Amino acid sequence: MAETTPLPQVFETESAETYAAEAHGAEIHHVEPELLGLVPFQWVALAMLVLILIAIFGAKVHKTIAGGLDARIAAIREQLEEARKLRAEAEALRGEYAAKIAGAEKDAEAMLVNARHEADALVAKAETDTAALIARRERMAQDKIAAAERAALDELRVRAAEASTRAAASLIRERHDETADRRLADRMIAEL
Repeated sequence: MAETTPLPQVFETESAETYAAEAHGAEIHHVEPELLGLVPFQWVALAMLVLILIAIFGAKVHKTIAGGLDARIAAIREQLEEARKLRAEAEALRGEYAAKIAGAEKDAEAMLVNARHEADALVAKAETDTAALIARRERMAQDKIAAAERAALDELRVRAAEASTRAAASLIRERHDETADRRLADRMIAEL
């Protein structure tokens, strides 16, 4: 058989020998600590059972826990209801603003069409007014020309009358002498 190498001996204790014996297949009996005939895990289970019984019956923790859970459930339900209301309000506002936007677009389009009609009407009115103004100015110019022609004709007549009067006076002076004037004056007196 092969030689077994001894285990390193860090601490020489009884438990190390026990582990070494177990490693070689020896059956070793472990002794568990006991108190009043109960092993440690049984004491832990018993302590937990007592603690739970005290919590349930003595302190009525279950009612406190249930009350807290019920309150939390009610708060969550209230928050959910509030969230539903807020969502409904938000959807209503979204619909309202969508309708306002659509209405504003229609209003803008109607205003644009109306502005185009007004601009066309203004252009047509301006053309009509311009044509009337041109016609009025033409008539005024024609009236001024006619007045200038009449004034020129009147001035020409006055000059012609003055010229003929001067010419007649000079002719009368040249052809009529004093005796002819006396005869003419006597004839006029006799006719009266």
